[in-house]
Amino acid sequence: MHEQRRLELAHALAVAKSRQDVPAALRLFHPDMVLETPAFGTTSRGLAENEKALRRFFASFPDYDVVLHGHANNGDTLVCWGTARLTMTGDRFGAVPNGERAEIPVFIQFTFKDDLIAGERFFFDLATLCAQSGVSTDTVRQRLFPTLAGGDAA
Repeated sequence: MHEQRRLELAHALAVAKSRQDVPAALRLFHPDMVLETPAFGTTSRGLAENEKALRRFFASFPDYDVVLHGHANNGDTLVCWGTARLTMTGDRFGAVPNGERAEIPVFIQFTFKDDLIAGERFFFDLATLCAQSGVSTDTVRQRLFPTLAGGDAA
């Protein structure tokens, strides 16, 4: 797949996610799509799991918006970087957020198969998101990683 096509797919996904348009995002995914979000400790495989993960993410961050500023690629993998703006809502993370919109740097690693996105690894700093959202990083980590923190699962 040509670099331009990979960039088109990455930008189309950014637009779809910024609109919280789950069907549009899913149309860009390969049936074996793997979405990893290390900060949340989550991995979703296949279209059904990815749909559930995206809907859950948008329920927690209903105004999510991402802008891609740059990229690098090696022919198989595309890495983009940019800024996400999002407001944490609800109590999914074990704490009540302040309602302020966070602005965080993000790095996204993409892989491709059959002219679709086959993998996305979404990197951001959880502590930065928590600080801007007015919640304790320790509390959120205990909710996200209960086996490491000795707490209850989310």
